[in-house]
Amino acid sequence: MLIGAHVSPAGGVAKAVERGVERGCHAIQIFNQNPRAWKPREYPAEEIEAFHAAKDASDVDALLIHAVYLLNCASDDPEIRQKTLTSLITSLRAGAELGAVGVVLHPGSAKTGNVDEAIARAGEVIREALEESERCPLHLENTAGAGGTLGRSFSELAALIDAAGGDERLGLCLDSCHLYASGYDIRTADGLTQTLDDCVAQVGLERLGSLHLNDSMVGLGSNRDRHADIGEGELGDDGCAVFLSEPRFEDLPVVLETPGPDKQGPTAEEIAHVRTLRERGLAARG
Repeated sequence: MLIGAHVSPAGGVAKAVERGVERGCHAIQIFNQNPRAWKPREYPAEEIEAFHAAKDASDVDALLIHAVYLLNCASDDPEIRQKTLTSLITSLRAGAELGAVGVVLHPGSAKTGNVDEAIARAGEVIREALEESERCPLHLENTAGAGGTLGRSFSELAALIDAAGGDERLGLCLDSCHLYASGYDIRTADGLTQTLDDCVAQVGLERLGSLHLNDSMVGLGSNRDRHADIGEGELGDDGCAVFLSEPRFEDLPVVLETPGPDKQGPTAEEIAHVRTLRERGLAARG
């Protein structure tokens, strides 16, 4: 399991590797553009070369790119749809150039509209983005289920993949906080096993590409996306240890998106704690 954190690429994407190394990461995740602005960012050749050189010289084995939260593949607004498509294509092309394991995407929101129609719209945008890019996988992230967000269940994720044409580059990123908030009780080995069995039955194990490890500030089935530091939320150390010891998660990148004690994201101490929890979980499974 490649444990790591979401880090900033400020100062150049090679700096993200440096920040990952400082935290003891074997995987890192970045935004490839300003998360508060629509302007897509393309990396110049020298920045790409610097990233590969830094990564090759480090213990960072995996990169994930997170598409920014402004995107809504399900929007019925033509302007938002086009901006979303342009940004997503740019992210996938950056992922190919940087050798990313995948681009992680929140599929979008139906808002107050019809969910089936929103899934169809999102599928069209995702399909077009894949057609206009190459190589880099796209990981649809499960959501906590607030409002009309898509991907709150494995049946919705399966429907999104079908609507996008079932491309082999489509996969899943499973977020522990979102699973719990959307009603999957993953705090025990039996609960997590049942959840993964449901995922495999509806989507397929081969689609599982990456993980987010976040504790949850809110309760089971609350449908609210509120990340807590590891061990400080509803999952607790025991629930996080269970998540980290799931055999079907072996070899996947698992990225923390926790707030951190100073609201600056995961720390080296938290990454080290997660490694301890993984060993505890593995020992408990025998």
